[in-house]
Amino acid sequence: METVLIFASVLSPIILALVELVKKTVRVPKNLIPLVSLLIGFLIGAAAYPFTELDLVLRLWAGGLAGLTATGLFEIGKNRDTRNKKNP
Repeated sequence: METVLIFASVLSPIILALVELVKKTVRVPKNLIPLVSLLIGFLIGAAAYPFTELDLVLRLWAGGLAGLTATGLFEIGKNRDTRNKKNP
């Protein structure tokens, strides 16, 4: 499980960048962003076969966790930034 979490932490910034790219190029409703992030995480996790010796199921778990983590990290950063602008 430790290897899955390490792999997820490596994938998270990559997935965050890809989700932002999708948001800029395609109009996606805000309530579907976590789902898009999860699907991108699954795809990147599955495509990462040459970079790790993990089984497909573990790579999918790592990609899914990284996708949901990337969405959460972005929302935390966005909310923190708007709070700082309101309360100088």
